[in-house]
Amino acid sequence: MNAIIQTHNQKPAAVWSSGGAAYEEISRQIASALAHCVVRLDPKAGERILDVATGTGWTSRLVAERGAIVTGVDIAAELLAAARMKAVRSSALDYQVGDAEALPFQDGAFDAVASTFGVMFASRPEAAASEMARVTRKGGRIALATWKPDSTVFQMFQVMRAYMPPPTPAPASPFAWGGRERVAGLLGKDFDLAFEEGETVCYARDGEAVWDVFVNGYGPTKMLAEGLDKEKREALHRDFVAFHDAFKSPLGIAMPRQYLITTGFRR
Repeated sequence: MNAIIQTHNQKPAAVWSSGGAAYEEISRQIASALAHCVVRLDPKAGERILDVATGTGWTSRLVAERGAIVTGVDIAAELLAAARMKAVRSSALDYQVGDAEALPFQDGAFDAVASTFGVMFASRPEAAASEMARVTRKGGRIALATWKPDSTVFQMFQVMRAYMPPPTPAPASPFAWGGRERVAGLLGKDFDLAFEEGETVCYARDGEAVWDVFVNGYGPTKMLAEGLDKEKREALHRDFVAFHDAFKSPLGIAMPRQYLITTGFRR
């Protein structure tokens, strides 16, 4: 099957791709959550596993360390370029440009599918959920990590949203994937599901340090800031830093980020 980024996902692809290799630091901040998801996926040596919206490949590398043969797919070509550079010595890792809503793989091609804070941002959630089910073999597994709808990450997005033009039409909230009922509605017809909640902590010197990571490596923040005039960019910068500085400890920022782990067996 050919890897085609659908027209409505070409702009999101450019947004996410803009972070490039600097996106790796975003993954570093949430490394414990990525590891949590991999533990619950429980990869086995020799299994074929797909990492959907792999980014710069942090989760896929954790899976490969357990002996699995991993394919990472993403709409963001520049993130994949960074992933390939980090995987240059591993024959167990392969990265392909692809759309989560139209995955370029055959039915039942994988023993397991994972996505860590990635597929939740798909423009058409129902299509992405259906595609993950389609490429998972009968009896295979799925494991997702998704931000909860009342998480501090959702609150951070609200800070940024104040500077975004209203989308038309309004898309489904990616944070809905952090609710059990929504995930059950998307995946429950194809998988027997189980859930577990978790929390990872963002440690940084101060809010300014968090801003530097996001404005350089996190596509939505980077592109938003670059599209604002000087006054609004400075206001976004100020509000973003202030939001994170509210989580200061005596040693610096210690911001908890709440998430949902979903696992399932393919019927």
